[in-house]
Amino acid sequence: MSPLGLGTDLAISVRGPAAHTGIVSLKATHGRVPMTGIWPREPRRFWHVGPMARSIRDLSLAFSQLAGPDGQDGYSSSAISFDNGIGSSNQRPLRVGWLVEPGFGPIDREVAATVQAAAVALKDVGHTVESVRIPALERDFALDVFTRLHVLEMKPGFEETTAGRSEDEIGDMARFMLGLPDTPAADYIDAVQGAERLRDGYAEYFQKYDVLLTPVLPTPSFKHGQEELLINGQTIGAMGIMNITSHLSVTGLPGVSMRFGTSKEGMPIGVQIVCSWQSESTILHIASLLEQVSPVSDLHPKI
Repeated sequence: MSPLGLGTDLAISVRGPAAHTGIVSLKATHGRVPMTGIWPREPRRFWHVGPMARSIRDLSLAFSQLAGPDGQDGYSSSAISFDNGIGSSNQRPLRVGWLVEPGFGPIDREVAATVQAAAVALKDVGHTVESVRIPALERDFALDVFTRLHVLEMKPGFEETTAGRSEDEIGDMARFMLGLPDTPAADYIDAVQGAERLRDGYAEYFQKYDVLLTPVLPTPSFKHGQEELLINGQTIGAMGIMNITSHLSVTGLPGVSMRFGTSKEGMPIGVQIVCSWQSESTILHIASLLEQVSPVSDLHPKI
């Protein structure tokens, strides 16, 4: 264990591990944290770097030190210190929507109840809260859009890296990726357009709301290496754990993952806090409020 960690997130890999282990993490707006020094760099338009910590205060401190251009990453090029969120003016009531389904596939009932409990907690401290739907998520399934783009863009990097390597030197993920068929051009173009439709859908949503609450994972934490998940009588493959996180990667939106509940088996259940692009001050403020009223606030991992 360490006070702070740094991870890369292509579709889930900062937010998912935090949800599994009960810590907090932030996938900031795409480009807010430079990718310099991260390998591989493709497809950089999806890659994010983000901090992981034990508390929202530590997470905020880490983000303040990581954010901003370094002159080397072209996606992190704005020299203007800008935040589109509430900043230090955090006294006004915020407009919060919460969403479990549709748009994310099946969601475990304990997870759904935890998201609703977080929404109620925000209402209890004075914010305007209501259940919402986002039509764009129902039209274009984000994980499908991500996969069609990701395979074609990421596969050349795997091919270059594994060239000349023996079979036992190639990891499972690399073998899986190399075994996938290339995305046909028409499907790739449709996926590009799907990503734009998702961005437009969120832009419309954030004209009315400041915050979106969702699950992080469709189930509570589960056994490492588990290949299938049974959710409300429906079986999905393990890749389905990215059903709710991939939409933020495709759109570049910021998201915080934090624990807010516990399953009947005693495993962590996380919620994902989403705000508009460049609105990290809002997302961290809401996360701090939830941390203060969280029913699991005394369960921080020990260092």
